Amino acid sequence: MNNQINRTIVMATIFALLAIRSAQAEDLINLFKSDDFSQWMKVNGKPVDKTWEVKDGVVHRKASSGDIVTKRKFKDFELSFEWKISEAGNSGIKYRTRGSLGLEYQVLDDEKHRDNKNPTHRAGSLYELVAAPDSKPLKPVGQWNKGRIVAKGNHLEHWLNGEKVVSVTWGTEDWKKRFEKSKYRKNEGFGSWNGPILLQDHRDPVWYRNLKVRKL
Repeated sequence: MNNQINRTIVMATIFALLAIRSAQAEDLINLFKSDDFSQWMKVNGKPVDKTWEVKDGVVHRKASSGDIVTKRKFKDFELSFEWKISEAGNSGIKYRTRGSLGLEYQVLDDEKHRDNKNPTHRAGSLYELVAAPDSKPLKPVGQWNKGRIVAKGNHLEHWLNGEKVVSVTWGTEDWKKRFEKSKYRKNEGFGSWNGPILLQDHRDPVWYRNLKVRKL
């Protein structure tokens, strides 16, 4: 009898876990599912032009024309993505945005871009606010890196190739000190807004793929 009860409990647990996993998969939004920009627009609301392209799931900013944003807004979410940057290149993924202003997961060639002098401007960092550690598992230019952003309530995390490289809580004394030293300090509520996810045009070629977001 006990064995039968145990088997029943195990099976019930397995079915519950599968149901949770299935629900999470359904909640996951592939931002380039159709291999086009149907879920995106330029910051000014106009359609994305040919300076950005997507082919076989790879998004490429190949010429300068401005940032692009999702048509939907996200405040509490988990975003996974892959990125690679050009030599001496600079880009980023911004979130909780207003216009082109927002929190930024920095995408950079740490070796050759001049922004490498500021630790908070290096790859994986929360730009201007929290530096990713020097020991982070960054891959060389031309290779794909895996990124992840978690924004839930006041808590913010950046991940790089499976390692958490940024963790900070909005509104704490630590946050306020960092914020007051940053160039964003005059923007009230910065970091707490509900806004689109943004791919930055920083005048350098950059590639993204597997951008998938789930609201939390």
